[in-house]
Amino acid sequence: MARDQRDHYYRLAKEEGYRARSAYKLLQINEKFHVIKKGDNVVDLGAAPGGWLQVAQKLSGGRIVGVDLEEIEPVQGVITFQADITHESTVEKVKAALGGDADVVICDAAPNLTGAWDMDHAVSIDLARSALKIARKLLRPRGNFVVKVFQGDMFMDYLNEVKLEFASVQAHSPAASRKESAETYVVAKKLLTGPVRKGNMLDVEIESMGRSGDGVAMVEGFAIIVRGAKIGEKLRVKIDAVKPNFAFADILERKG
Repeated sequence: MARDQRDHYYRLAKEEGYRARSAYKLLQINEKFHVIKKGDNVVDLGAAPGGWLQVAQKLSGGRIVGVDLEEIEPVQGVITFQADITHESTVEKVKAALGGDADVVICDAAPNLTGAWDMDHAVSIDLARSALKIARKLLRPRGNFVVKVFQGDMFMDYLNEVKLEFASVQAHSPAASRKESAETYVVAKKLLTGPVRKGNMLDVEIESMGRSGDGVAMVEGFAIIVRGAKIGEKLRVKIDAVKPNFAFADILERKG
């Protein structure tokens, strides 16, 4: 069954002109999650051989930039260059090529596999962390991020790191992934740019009341909705959930 599936997407890629069968993974992810929209500026990290670049160009038609340690064969209408996604200097190169912020950052990069599973998983997580770090610097507010990760005992920690930075995060294995593969994709939507993250504890003063009847405090122009709080209260609170435009918090201590 796995062989038939592999051959199906391999043949389909040849027939439809995609450079790799992995193109169908991005097509299926996008069909389900609508990560890339028409006109989006997209950055592909670890883009060689270029199958995901072809898909991004088809889905978006906007400005597409591909980066890889290896040389990428040119793709019509796409900007490509060689660079290391773990290096800080790559951010400036990509921003210059984009002419601004990215709407979407995608990464199908995989480490050089050794066959020693614990090591391969750890290197995969490290690569995914580098992709997350660069994505945070490249993306506009509310931008989207897709990254391949190998499953293992460090996976949930990584998933939780991504959840701190985006409003919506899911792990997903598209049909085009081989059944025996341990790979999965983290699909993250709406980059959070507010000054607080889930789990933060801070001192606030309630300045107004929300329509829900809960108190509202402001932190650097960002609204914190505090359950059960009243105007004028000074509180120690813990952030429970963060959305693009506001956060929810619970009261830890009333300060009088």
